[in-house]
Amino acid sequence: MSAVTRRGLLGAAATGALSLAACAKPATNALVPAAPAYDGEVSFDHGIASGDPLPTKMILWTRVTPKSGSGPIPVRYDVFAAGDSETPLITGMTNADASHDFCVKVDVTGLSPATRYTYRFTALTSAGDVTSPEGMTRTTAVSGTAPVRLGIVSCSNWQFGYFNAYKALAAEPALDAIIHLGDYLYEYGTDGYGSETAVALGRLHEPATEIVSLADYRERHAQYKTDPNLQAAHAAAPWICTWDDHESTNDSYRTGAENHNPDKGEGEWSERKLRALQAYFEWMPMREPEAGKITSAVWRDFTFGDVATIFATETRLTGRSQSIGWSDVLTSTDPNEVGAQAMAHLETIADPARTMMGAAQEAWIDKGLKESVAEGKTWQVLANQVMMARVALPNMAEIMTREQIAQTIPQVQQMVGFSTLGLPFNLDAWDGYPAARGRLYDSVEAAGARLVTLTGDIHSAWADTLLDDAGKRVGVEFVTTSITSPGIGAYISDIPDIGQKFTDANPEVEWHDPDGHGYILMTMTPERVTGEFVKVSTVLKTDFTVERVATYEVTPEARGVSALTRA
Repeated sequence: MSAVTRRGLLGAAATGALSLAACAKPATNALVPAAPAYDGEVSFDHGIASGDPLPTKMILWTRVTPKSGSGPIPVRYDVFAAGDSETPLITGMTNADASHDFCVKVDVTGLSPATRYTYRFTALTSAGDVTSPEGMTRTTAVSGTAPVRLGIVSCSNWQFGYFNAYKALAAEPALDAIIHLGDYLYEYGTDGYGSETAVALGRLHEPATEIVSLADYRERHAQYKTDPNLQAAHAAAPWICTWDDHESTNDSYRTGAENHNPDKGEGEWSERKLRALQAYFEWMPMREPEAGKITSAVWRDFTFGDVATIFATETRLTGRSQSIGWSDVLTSTDPNEVGAQAMAHLETIADPARTMMGAAQEAWIDKGLKESVAEGKTWQVLANQVMMARVALPNMAEIMTREQIAQTIPQVQQMVGFSTLGLPFNLDAWDGYPAARGRLYDSVEAAGARLVTLTGDIHSAWADTLLDDAGKRVGVEFVTTSITSPGIGAYISDIPDIGQKFTDANPEVEWHDPDGHGYILMTMTPERVTGEFVKVSTVLKTDFTVERVATYEVTPEARGVSALTRA
């Protein structure tokens, strides 16, 4: 195909006469009328990204930064066969403007299933074309049993260190997708979570305050996407994203959040939530809910041939009941009273009315699991935010000396007495919503699903067996450690075998690594799911090494899954 010139493209777009790429099959992307060539300087400071891969569709994203001038910026996007960056298969036009913070997001159609593509953007200015970096993406398969290779990530806090794990993940060959399970960014100011490390590294949040306004959320997204390692990971493969709490604010739920304070000038929660969502949708490569639907209802599924259906869940802003942690109810220092208070609280959190996903999403997942099994997909995979396995603290009074306890942070010291009760400690996870978890397990068992749950949030690595109330195996769980956020090993550093202590104390925990940062490299085939736990040596400097610390596998059974085995 002959090259399409900028002048010819603008003129044709203005008259509606431009035909899209002359390729083997007709392109289906209609041109958006373009603005005149931008009379100012622009740049691509935030990289490019793709996401929400389907067999014939893909979200492509970038952000054009205006350095001077005003008004909308015409932007062309080109999609190429992998290995050919000269002859576009699909070409289209759109505009970048202030109403969307100069972010560009297009849903490209007319693609072929199970195919790798490259893509780029070009801003058209009166001084000449400005071209973005190039990215790699891949559509999903409609059928077939080709292996599916995924990167699993979570919890990337700018202030706690360098995004070395993103750089290592970007170098992994032949990724089909990267799944981000939430906490893509953090809302705190420079004096909040991670401030001491941030000052030492000169890696401070922008803006300096906690993000509350739309401008704040936009600025924080923009800062994170200047990171070259994050840009490299976005350019390497399409992303499937689902948020957790910090994309809005800490411990968020449908009607509020622990870190939202109206009495401190932060306004109504519903308004702050919508501002956070607007910035997220602008800056992330994901499809948005259809007009007229609940803004936060972004649960959606992705089929990878006959190998798997991946269900990306939303467990924060649509249906989650308020999290009620132990610190809210354990007010006594008398052991007998603490025990009574704990038992009463367990009854409170067991209320069937409490939900994690909400009724609409529960019905969606129930239907989707049955359809996936009926269609012959081997694996039913949940891209899930918070720990699903039942997890209690080990008895810290037995495994720690008084000196060790005294050297820990106050939050750990407060949990020592509680740990003797053998109760679940993290009620912001599924342990705080046991009836909702039970309903999910009922759906899994009714469908005969082979459940593999992917989890983030807890800043450490776990391999878990999921058991129902009768002790029957329902599925397995792979929990990725963080990109940078510190896990329990950072606060209890004097017990080298604390991971094994957690394993010994919990029937559902097969393995736990409380230290370090990294990701899971997952390979799915009809025969097995293999999860490799990968860590980087440091996030406090840019020179690092990569280590594969453990590998766990699970195989399918007629209904359900096998026990986890260490490879």
